[in-house]
Amino acid sequence: MSEYLEFTGISKSYPGVKALDGVSFRAESGRVLALLGENGAGKSTLLRILSGDIQPDEGEIIINGEKKVFSSPFNAIQNGISVIYQERQLVPSLSVMENVFPGALPKTSIRTVDKRKLRRETQAIIDKFGLPIDAEEPVGRLSVAYQQMVEVMKAYRRNSSIICFDEPTAPLTDKEIDILFHLIEQLKQEGKIIIYVSHRLAEVFKITDEIVVLKDGKLVKTLSTGESNEQELIQAMVGRDIGDTYANLDRNDNIGDVVLEVRNLSTDMLKDVTFEVRAGEVIGLAGLVGAGRTEVARAVFGADPIKSGEILLDGKPVKFKEPRDAIRAGIALCPEDRKDQGLILLRTIAQNITMPVLKKIRKGLFLNKAAEKALADEAVEKYSIRTPSINKFTRELSGGNQQKVILGRWTSSAIDTKLLILDEPTKGIDVGTKAEVYQMICNFAKAGLAVIFISSELTEVINVADRIIVMHNGHITGSVSREEATEENVLSLAMLA
Repeated sequence: MSEYLEFTGISKSYPGVKALDGVSFRAESGRVLALLGENGAGKSTLLRILSGDIQPDEGEIIINGEKKVFSSPFNAIQNGISVIYQERQLVPSLSVMENVFPGALPKTSIRTVDKRKLRRETQAIIDKFGLPIDAEEPVGRLSVAYQQMVEVMKAYRRNSSIICFDEPTAPLTDKEIDILFHLIEQLKQEGKIIIYVSHRLAEVFKITDEIVVLKDGKLVKTLSTGESNEQELIQAMVGRDIGDTYANLDRNDNIGDVVLEVRNLSTDMLKDVTFEVRAGEVIGLAGLVGAGRTEVARAVFGADPIKSGEILLDGKPVKFKEPRDAIRAGIALCPEDRKDQGLILLRTIAQNITMPVLKKIRKGLFLNKAAEKALADEAVEKYSIRTPSINKFTRELSGGNQQKVILGRWTSSAIDTKLLILDEPTKGIDVGTKAEVYQMICNFAKAGLAVIFISSELTEVINVADRIIVMHNGHITGSVSREEATEENVLSLAMLA
């Protein structure tokens, strides 16, 4: 008889929010089950309950017929459960083998670490998965992809029978995703119970066997992957047919004067980068990982030093020593890493939204709380941020709602933004919210903002941007209009040496 994991009537509430409402489903060994839903649907809450991080208000977890209650993440690990999060749980300064064996380092007879045995056992796992990793290499020196592989090896070393992947491919390239999928296939063949959370539906159809769809904390559909299609899943997640996402966009046709002009810009990474962005225009930056797209955003925003070249804003040369100078000049950046660089997670929604305009909403030495509330309420309504209160900590929001908080900050009525730089704004958010973000970008352009849109998803760059600038190895290799752009010609420019 195969092993199984079963959730029965799982419910969890927070003040003003029912995160899970009577969720029941079963996952079998040797199968990959996709857990899908919009941001805020309850996926992360369910994984946190399974991992022992939080306790359900109602319901049971049953493993092979036995009811389980996990008092802590360590207790869940002891019971064979591993959750591999998008934010890796590793110590960068320690070696691969030390990260694979946390809390379980083999000891010699005199109670010191048996490094020979540690290396030998780690190498056996590395060889099993066929990875080009040195067991003694510090994890911090590995690529993001191979750090992800170390997480998988750690789960395997623990002999975990249940392994959950939470948005594992968000930071990976296509080639790295193939390596991860190969590892998952090996785990599947060994009879592991695998739960896979992703917003990338193409991956779901490639790697999974069953699909469970959550919406607003409730289970709305369970089905076999082979018997479904993307449109059916989107409708189940969103609760409506969103049609052709790109064809339905209300675009801006009124392109104005040049707002930003970059001339022969060079940094440690960039080489003679030249381009311009006009008011009401959406410029897409495309390229493979490491092409220099984020570096362009950081240089324009004053976050990275410039070696040569110049930046002109509204036709006038500007020099930014730090991001504060760029913000004062009307440039805003929504960074790729929203949690580490875009938000203060232990501050409220209201505090994060009003951060750049505190001087404008003071009453003498004190903050004008009414003004703060008005700006926060404006953003919550404008962007449909799902929250019971503007005083909720941003760390408690879903990824999509966190992204909306950042957008609300830079487009509030109290700040004069001319140029909005969006670096991977749809990373880790669901298909319904992606459609909202695409229309938001068009709305920014219709409002007269100049927009730079960076994305690793080539399809959305081609379909959202008015013009696509393609980069390779710190250079601009070409520019194409939306009408001319195809995946083939953009990729050929992106791979041009």
